[in-house]
Amino acid sequence: MMPRANLSSSRIHSLSVVRLSWPAALVACSLAVGLLVGTAGCSERVLRAQSPEDEADKKLENEIKLIGDVAVPFGMQPMEVEAVGLVTGLDGTGSDPEPGPNRAVLLAEMQQRGIKNPNQVLADPSTALVLVRAILRPGLQKGDTFDVEVRIPSRDKTTSLRGGYLLLVKLKENAVLGGEIRTGHLLATAEGPVMVDPGADTDKDAVIMGRGRVLGGGRALKSRPLALVLQPGSKSVRVAAQVQASVDARFHRFVQGNKVGVATAKTDEYVELGVNPRYKSNIPRYLQVVRAVPLRESSQDRSMRIKLLEKQLLDPFTAARAAVRLEAIGHEGIAILKKGLTSEDPEVRFYSAESLAYLDQSQSVPVLAEAAREEPAFRVFALTALSALDDSASYEALRDLLDTNSAETRYGAFRALWAMDEQDHFVRGELLGGQFSYHVLDSSGPPMVHATRGFRPEVVLFSQEIRMTTPLLIDAGNLLVQSEGGDTIRVSRFATGKPDQMRDVSNKVDDVIRAVVEVGGNYPDVVQILQKAAQKKVLGARFEVDALPEARAYDRKVETADGKPADGEKSSGFTVSNPIPNLFPKKESLGGQDDREPSTRDTPIPEEETPGFGTKFMRWFGKKES
Repeated sequence: MMPRANLSSSRIHSLSVVRLSWPAALVACSLAVGLLVGTAGCSERVLRAQSPEDEADKKLENEIKLIGDVAVPFGMQPMEVEAVGLVTGLDGTGSDPEPGPNRAVLLAEMQQRGIKNPNQVLADPSTALVLVRAILRPGLQKGDTFDVEVRIPSRDKTTSLRGGYLLLVKLKENAVLGGEIRTGHLLATAEGPVMVDPGADTDKDAVIMGRGRVLGGGRALKSRPLALVLQPGSKSVRVAAQVQASVDARFHRFVQGNKVGVATAKTDEYVELGVNPRYKSNIPRYLQVVRAVPLRESSQDRSMRIKLLEKQLLDPFTAARAAVRLEAIGHEGIAILKKGLTSEDPEVRFYSAESLAYLDQSQSVPVLAEAAREEPAFRVFALTALSALDDSASYEALRDLLDTNSAETRYGAFRALWAMDEQDHFVRGELLGGQFSYHVLDSSGPPMVHATRGFRPEVVLFSQEIRMTTPLLIDAGNLLVQSEGGDTIRVSRFATGKPDQMRDVSNKVDDVIRAVVEVGGNYPDVVQILQKAAQKKVLGARFEVDALPEARAYDRKVETADGKPADGEKSSGFTVSNPIPNLFPKKESLGGQDDREPSTRDTPIPEEETPGFGTKFMRWFGKKES
């Protein structure tokens, strides 16, 4: 049964005015479609003859009203915030901005902060006016961090943002009202070092040099509420109270040590939702499960529906939807989901295990670990589900996945461990130089170095003994890493008007990274050096950037007319219908291009191959001018 979603645009507008760019609007549409499709299971269906039993099942389903039949989710659309900011610390590549609205806004802000001689500051070639933009994700909580995009305005004379630092800016929502752009409430702030594509050439890549990111540089000042909005035909105080009671009977959270429900009926059409902690890394699934909660259901009706869901769970064509509905039922659905773990069909096993994980059942761990290791189509969902478990078995399974050959499985497992408990001694790491998260793992898998371009600034070494090959010479702007041979490497930093900084360290990558920070290098400098070392094949390890697991096509086995599997035959692939968890966000969330290469990211390094630049390192930011 497909839930209706006919909330009028005027009603949504009355709740919040949000200006979305085309990319953001497309993301919003895809999220909404993902939620709706997710409740209906897989998009592929096999036409089957309707039996009297099927008709009875259909009647039973239609008689039970779910929350998704009377309400639609609100707050799942991305929200864009903007500001005009100032980048400092440039090596003579800045410019004095032309007169105009952007300059006026920045001057007013500088004067408000008591900055003396603001025009003189803007004229300094070490500064540049930039446009700042960020997307506030659904379910964002006060204090959460997010990435920020900066770029120089068109026709600005600034040539590069490399090495710059974005001073604190206030991010607000803008909306077009009455033909004019109106500024909304202050929602977040942002500041931090600007990361420009390390591979960009100053002379050849002018557009790329004028764009960058501040990874994790944004900080939310307010939480973004999630809500359920009643459809016009269901709008009433009674139904809103019913929705609140049904959601609270299934989900709760703790506030100052007190157990409270997650739903609050604010009006006769608006029910605000708090986030259940188990779904903090998968907000889209949380909304999917909430909408599958029955609005009202007698014990007899529930017993009959559970029997129907058992039959649907064991059929791979309906297993996804059935698993979500059993998860929405809660404790009473666990026994049926455990039956799904014994199925011979991999889809049935996976969907059953995924739902059991969100119900905190450790029996799901072996199936999820196998899915993460062996089936790329299930990996992103399996890793997220493992992170939701508060269980030692899940923790050990994720630790084991760190030693596989697949780059995205290894890094995905690391991020899942971090999401499970970021203070755990194994993944806590350190804030190196007060700038970025740095982790050196004891992994028995192939040596690998991983860096991020989104989510947060982070470097992970998947081995404690990765060593650079000498001799080497790496020129990274004002940083120089060189060695004439042997086990010693010199890291030098040269800055105009400042004494030269030098450190002699061993050829261990760990020591080199620490030396770069000690001489004054920042996160973008570290990544640039690692990238160039990989390109020159002297890094001594595979180098990856954002090797994130993602949704892929799954090849379902073809069945013969009698329902038996056809030997060696598979159907054309279909994409798993689950919504993408926010633990592994895609780069498009900031309007950029997604340059990940899943086919190579999932390819193990041949044993005879010397570790080096594992995959082609493409542009981090699109070349298309805004």
